[in-house]
Amino acid sequence: MNMWWLWRSVKFLTFAAVGIALFGLVVMLLWNALVPELFTGPSISFWQAAGLLLLSHILLRGWSPWRSANGWRHDRWKKRFEQKLASFSPEERERFIADWKHRCSPRRESPGEAPEPPR
Repeated sequence: MNMWWLWRSVKFLTFAAVGIALFGLVVMLLWNALVPELFTGPSISFWQAAGLLLLSHILLRGWSPWRSANGWRHDRWKKRFEQKLASFSPEERERFIADWKHRCSPRRESPGEAPEPPR
């Protein structure tokens, strides 16, 4: 595996863990501040709050992120993109693909340059 992808994966997992912990903490603090006083309900722990957050996600949104309203947006975007790509001349299509390969590559060389040899 390329070190760039490894670093990117570690960074994503770190941010995901911090985000889940932060949302769980916010749910726990809000629950413990409001529910016991308003409804004389129980206080909950961090793990119960994280479970409640997961349960609400499953019940309200479903398992897949494409089940929500984003599905039709993705289909519409894909159709418009394919129409735009079909209207390109072969030279424009090659230039477009080279530009996006440059934007998405871990090493940011310009499209006309030869890639650097690996170290």
